[in-house]
Amino acid sequence: MTEVSTRVDLALLGIRVDVPVQRRSGAGPSDDGHVLFGGAGAAIPIRSDSPYTLRGDRLLLDGADLGVSVEPVRRPRFYDLRTADGVAYEQIAKLHGADVLATTVVQTCIRYAEDQRCRFCAIEASLDAGLTIAVKRPEQLAEVAAAAVRLDGVRQMVMTTGTSAGKDRGARHLARCVRAVKRAVPNLPIQVQCEPPGDLAALTELHEAGADSIGIHVESLDDRVRARWMPGKSTVPMAEYKAAWAEAVRVFGRNQVSTYLLVGLGEEPDELVSGARELIAMGVYPFIVPFRPLAGTLAVDVDRAIAPTPEMLEDVTRRVALELRAAAMFGAGQKAGCAACGACSVLQTAGG
Repeated sequence: MTEVSTRVDLALLGIRVDVPVQRRSGAGPSDDGHVLFGGAGAAIPIRSDSPYTLRGDRLLLDGADLGVSVEPVRRPRFYDLRTADGVAYEQIAKLHGADVLATTVVQTCIRYAEDQRCRFCAIEASLDAGLTIAVKRPEQLAEVAAAAVRLDGVRQMVMTTGTSAGKDRGARHLARCVRAVKRAVPNLPIQVQCEPPGDLAALTELHEAGADSIGIHVESLDDRVRARWMPGKSTVPMAEYKAAWAEAVRVFGRNQVSTYLLVGLGEEPDELVSGARELIAMGVYPFIVPFRPLAGTLAVDVDRAIAPTPEMLEDVTRRVALELRAAAMFGAGQKAGCAACGACSVLQTAGG
């Protein structure tokens, strides 16, 4: 079994182990434990029925040592702190992978009604469970970011948001948060993530606030798939996404813009790879991630969805990685964000 095949298997089948750093519920599409796979960050489902387990830092498949090192990420020290008004730092931002600080600055979304909700999203479930707070204030994020850098060596930060009712769709609160964090830790690279803002000038505002890269996540380029899996979000036309990507590339630069493409929503592999190729030509990094039905999402509770096959995920990942290499676009070339981290995808393992 190749390293890529093993990483694909882990992404879908998970690992039978407990790890100190886990992400439960949230905006999706991951719900994982964080480990280092061969030294690189990886977000792996924690599953009691997985054939994979650990002995020390060695990965075992049905008891056989595969010769791969898998080391759980240590619980960060900043998790032990609270703000002056008593909010746990862990409720404000979380560690992703070994060195990425991530937060959802607004934990509610105008598209969260059942007939509008993205079927892979549980953004408000973590709020309902008391694991986070609804709105993170800029000064709170600055305080937590400074501590995470100082205590745990965090090297980059990701800020996403639920979609707001305003024309900017949440971008301007993101900009306020970025400004505050950059004042506290000027050299911390930050990626912001939002829907295409109604006013594209908000993209320049995000960049001028200090954001280094941006994710504008479409999840699927197929309008039929979008209508089924993202009924509310699919009302934003593809033309708006393309205009936002083009403007974001102009503002942030080639390979500093990314978008999620989920494998397993119903698109054919050739269609996925063709769409990824078009994004790459625009200067947008297509972050290929397996769709996995997560507890608390409508994909489990209503749609009874299933994950992609390992063969399909490996095929798409390898072909997109080949396209990325041909274009000299790599996740490691992103200054911050999901593609720079790579933990939720197999692309970096495949050379993308």
